[in-house]
Amino acid sequence: MSKIGVAVVGTGFGQKVHIPGFQAHHRTEVVAVYHRNLDKAKDLASTHNIPYACDSIADIVAIPEVAGVSISTPPFLHFEMAKTVLEAGKHLLLEKPTALTANEARELYRLANNESQTDFKNGGSRAIATMDFEFRFIPAWQMLAELLAAEYVGEKRLIKIDWLVSSRADASRPWNWYAQKERGGGVLGATGSHVFDYISWLFGPPQRLSGHLITGISRRPDPNDSGNLKLVDADDSCTLMLELAGGTPCQVCLSSVTYQGRGHWVEIYGSKGTLVLGSDNQQDYVHGFRLWGSQGGEPLAEIKIPQRLEFPQVYPDGRIAPFIRVVDRWVEAIDAGKSLIPSLREGVYSQLLMDLTQESNATGTWVDLPKIDKFLDTK
Repeated sequence: MSKIGVAVVGTGFGQKVHIPGFQAHHRTEVVAVYHRNLDKAKDLASTHNIPYACDSIADIVAIPEVAGVSISTPPFLHFEMAKTVLEAGKHLLLEKPTALTANEARELYRLANNESQTDFKNGGSRAIATMDFEFRFIPAWQMLAELLAAEYVGEKRLIKIDWLVSSRADASRPWNWYAQKERGGGVLGATGSHVFDYISWLFGPPQRLSGHLITGISRRPDPNDSGNLKLVDADDSCTLMLELAGGTPCQVCLSSVTYQGRGHWVEIYGSKGTLVLGSDNQQDYVHGFRLWGSQGGEPLAEIKIPQRLEFPQVYPDGRIAPFIRVVDRWVEAIDAGKSLIPSLREGVYSQLLMDLTQESNATGTWVDLPKIDKFLDTK
């Protein structure tokens, strides 16, 4: 099978995860890299033996060898960049959160499914868009999904999710886009976008939600302004209550400012049993997940993950192995000429629930959640 030429846009997460992931994958080849500073783009290209270096997205999509583009920039840049990629008929792999608003995400979805796409209109293949919702591809999570599908816990009575880390607990950590709500900063976008996706995947779409956003560290030093303190208006903690189909309650607590936070845990309590998935690894949010189960009131016991689900290779950075599986899905979709889950549809839904969490926080009320089809069909 022919190699797919990929351009990597975003040199933080992109350099740590996307570039090594694409270079390890047997069907993809990194042929271009973007940085807003051309000298830095050239340095990065030289370091990783990448042929092209660019400082504009227009230049990236104009390169004939570029068939697909991955975007891992801060959220406020996603919409315009992704729009340029899709309008050029290039395949897209997009990091979460999808955009700044659900309306932006919906416009990208419609663009990806528009028959007027440049390449598609000229007889080429449709541009395929995939979201990097990597929890769907972690072995312990896949085993959890299989057990839930097999009714291991029976009728679900309570779901509890904690994702408590200390990545921004130090108040001296610099003020940047992450501290700004209008730029997509905050824990809701950083981790809540994942949580909303895997809740839908594991348990089905929620019916309504109530959310409360907190900014525990209200000022941070701006390194570009002599270290003067600047206002933080993005959330660093979030509490959520969701009601799932049948009325099952789902409680979520997210925070990036919890010293010695317990890590990432999902607990499912049902009429037949209990499943607990979790990791207390504060340094790597993929490494370390284990799964425990109990039925009939027996003590919790660890459940072995079958070899068929394990990664064929693991890396020092735990995010690379599940990212390669996302690339597998992207390549499979490109070969088939049709979107596969997780696509922009899932990205729109996650973004919609983020928007409605903001609405609930602002109004102090429960918010009913529309069906994704209805939202996508809304003008």
